[in-house]
Amino acid sequence: MKMRLARLTLVALIVAGTTALTGCWDIKDINHRSLPVVMGVKQTGQTYKVLLLVPDARTTETSAKIISESGSTINEILDEINKNMENKVDLLHLKVIVFEQSVAEKGLGQSIESFMRSRDIPNKTFTAISDGMLEPLFEKLSASSKIGGTEMYDFFEKNAGWSPEVVQTRIWEVFRSMDSYTRDVVIPTIKPGRTTAIESNGAAVIKNGKMVGTIDSEEALLYNLFKGAGTQGKIEVMHHATVKIESDRLTNSSKLREGQATMSSLLHLKVTVLETVGDPSESEIKREIDEELSARFQAMLKDAQTKEADILGLGQLFRGKLSRDDLQAWRTKYYPFMKIQFKVHVIIQDEGLLKTKS
Repeated sequence: MKMRLARLTLVALIVAGTTALTGCWDIKDINHRSLPVVMGVKQTGQTYKVLLLVPDARTTETSAKIISESGSTINEILDEINKNMENKVDLLHLKVIVFEQSVAEKGLGQSIESFMRSRDIPNKTFTAISDGMLEPLFEKLSASSKIGGTEMYDFFEKNAGWSPEVVQTRIWEVFRSMDSYTRDVVIPTIKPGRTTAIESNGAAVIKNGKMVGTIDSEEALLYNLFKGAGTQGKIEVMHHATVKIESDRLTNSSKLREGQATMSSLLHLKVTVLETVGDPSESEIKREIDEELSARFQAMLKDAQTKEADILGLGQLFRGKLSRDDLQAWRTKYYPFMKIQFKVHVIIQDEGLLKTKS
């Protein structure tokens, strides 16, 4: 009896395993898939062009090759590439999408919505905007790649080559901002480097999915500070001292009184003094950091208010204070006239071998 029961169990397991295997007939081996690392999107008239940077494994090294195709829609282009490829194009490992600036100026809505709807691309994929034509950027990446084209991903990855002046914006953040009443985003701008594969000179201001302006690298640092992205390791050069930011923390308080939105922000910085010019006191260094960063912040905010682009998401702080109708009018009725007091509290926690006057 026990023997018969064991045989029946074995047969049941075999049948179950066979049934499971029949449902996986369309799974392709990793060796039969192409895994693009970077995608580029450009538009000329009504025609899109898609460029893919795909790792090209060889016996001695891993380089990257460029695959491109044109068509009326991005999905049509990807289908055409798949049809002509010896391997299936798998976008689930895509790391970065680069839009040509002309596409961003016309609007990213159609492209972003297509990516989010298809679910073929991870919603955590980084986005970037090319400062210039896409082709030279991809050619530089392909020519200089030694690790399969992942240089651009490493450029944005915090555990690799990321710098605090570089903005990190993912697809889902752009998608969320397109229909938001109180939040816009910025997307990093990149171009081929003179002596490096990539360089960034700031970021593009995106309002409702369209590019309406830019911020420079120093303003991008403030953006990261305000968004809590962390700026540890950033070196700030002032007139009388060079300091290294060790940690940062931001506290905000907001008020709405008689239709006037006001806000107070206090940025706490811990810094290390690396070098000084002349013989400044500790209080002079702290005052200089406060004045420099506050002036830079107010200039960035004023420009954003003029464009009615809430890149810092300040409207989020007033969602509980405004009705839905007022939230819809946030960018035009409240945000352009908002007053904000920005102060920096500096703690010099380490002077190294330098000794400043108190």
